[in-house]
Amino acid sequence: MMHASTKRKLGRTRRGRTALLRGLAADLIVKGKIKTTEAKAKELRPFAERLVTMGKKNSVASRRMAASSLGEPRAEVIKALFDELAPKYQDREGGYTRIIKMGRTLAGRDEAVIEFV
Repeated sequence: MMHASTKRKLGRTRRGRTALLRGLAADLIVKGKIKTTEAKAKELRPFAERLVTMGKKNSVASRRMAASSLGEPRAEVIKALFDELAPKYQDREGGYTRIIKMGRTLAGRDEAVIEFV
C-alpha cells in the first residue's frame, strides 16, 4: 500500500522519469519556455525551481550539484542557469516558473506551457 505517494509515475520507470525530467529541465533553462503535458509540467516545476535556487548561490559546489542533478549536461545549460537565469531572480524568494494550461488535445492529453516568470 502506497501511502502519501506524491510523485507522478508518468508511465515510466524511475530511470526513465529521471531522464525525462533532466531533459525537460535542460530545455526549459536554455529556451525559457516549453510546451508539454500538464502532468509533466507539474512534476518539472519543483525540479527546475530547485536548480534556480542552486544557481543563486553561484559557488563551485552549487555548480557541481546542479550539473549532477541535470546528469552532466551540456556546458551551455549550466552557463545559462548560473550566468543568465539566477541573477535575474536574485531578489525573488521563490516561484520562478509559471504553468499555463492550454486545454485538451485531440489525443486526450491536457497540454500546458511552463515558462520562467
